[in-house]
Amino acid sequence: MPARECSRTACSRPAVSTLTYVYEDSTAVLGPLSRTSEPHAYDLCADHAQRLTAPQGWELIRVPGSSGASDDLLALADAVRPRPAVPEPVPAAEPSPRRHLHVIRSSND
Repeated sequence: MPARECSRTACSRPAVSTLTYVYEDSTAVLGPLSRTSEPHAYDLCADHAQRLTAPQGWELIRVPGSSGASDDLLALADAVRPRPAVPEPVPAAEPSPRRHLHVIRSSND
């Protein structure tokens, strides 16, 4: 199985890091090369990973580790996303009597 290459255009160096984005939180996560290629992640060579900057207004999280140490950086990206509060269960309402619509004619008819 050939080594994965850097995702940057015209770069054929071997990838050593994987970049994922959490668009909802404006966060980019750069970590060790994932074991499998993910369709929504970018594999980067050492040079491109080192020079990477986040878009203006975004946070860049660099996760240290050796190549292949992380199985799924998408799970890491989900881990930094704040969890919504769990709403309390609403008690079941008693069924209301079925109501029917009635036509009411105006006095002009």
